[in-house]
Amino acid sequence: MSHTVREKQKLLNRVRRIKGQIEAIERALEEERGCMDVLQLITSSRGAMNGLLAVVLEDHIRTHLVDAEPADEHGSGTEQLIEVVHSYFK
Repeated sequence: MSHTVREKQKLLNRVRRIKGQIEAIERALEEERGCMDVLQLITSSRGAMNGLLAVVLEDHIRTHLVDAEPADEHGSGTEQLIEVVHSYFK
């Protein structure tokens, strides 16, 4: 069973929140709200999307990738890759 199927409801809830944030951007533009308001909405949406990507990517790494070598003082290859990916999204 795919990890996206196991976590389906959690992922769908995230997507629905993102959808609401995107709709808020659309409303703000239609209402001609100030650029600072629109920028804040956009950055919030971007953060939510990055969070979704991080969750799916981390689950993919944990579920589908096998460590090529044994863990060393920095941890397993999978843990190192997850750490790099997390640092990218900060």
